[in-house]
Amino acid sequence: MQCDAKFDFITRKHHCRRCGKCFCDRCCSQKVPLRRMCFVDPVRQCAECALVSHKEAEFYDKQLKVLLSGATFLVTFGNSEKSETMVCRLSNNQRYLFLDGDSHHEIEIAHISTVQILTEGFPPGEKDFHTYTSLPGSQPASEGGNARATGMFLQYTVPGIVGVTQLKLMAVEDTNASRRPAAAWLAAMHKAAKLLYESRDQ
Repeated sequence: MQCDAKFDFITRKHHCRRCGKCFCDRCCSQKVPLRRMCFVDPVRQCAECALVSHKEAEFYDKQLKVLLSGATFLVTFGNSEKSETMVCRLSNNQRYLFLDGDSHHEIEIAHISTVQILTEGFPPGEKDFHTYTSLPGSQPASEGGNARATGMFLQYTVPGIVGVTQLKLMAVEDTNASRRPAAAWLAAMHKAAKLLYESRDQ
């Protein structure tokens, strides 16, 4: 299906466990765990799929713990002028973002359409969107350099409500007077968004 090799009794077909396409042994020789499909032990994958699976494995080992732990943000819903200090974290089943403060909000991950990372070093305005990552349904745009993330815009849909809802999170100090957990959470969220975009067609 994908490889130019002519298959016969000696040259056998091998299928990639991630994309399902057929390859010769040389083109499908990498063995990588595929946790998103419940393969804990390494399984045969083509080179392209193996690259994404390696990134996912790193995400599961490092960034996922950060997202589950959560961090403190100043949260603004829509065009409201009021903001609320809330802890944002990923739910244990990885399907929702929970925001807890004086109120509680849940955003289903599948309904998030775009993630825009705000970085410091730019005046307010369009240049705030230094890093932009699309989720399924949007086109990718260029990423910024190594600037420090200070906040994030999410756009998502709410069942039963027409149009897109916007949410802004700005990093604030936690109980230890540190913004490091918020910065680490934003970096992990950025990597999660990238992985969703890269793997959406696989």
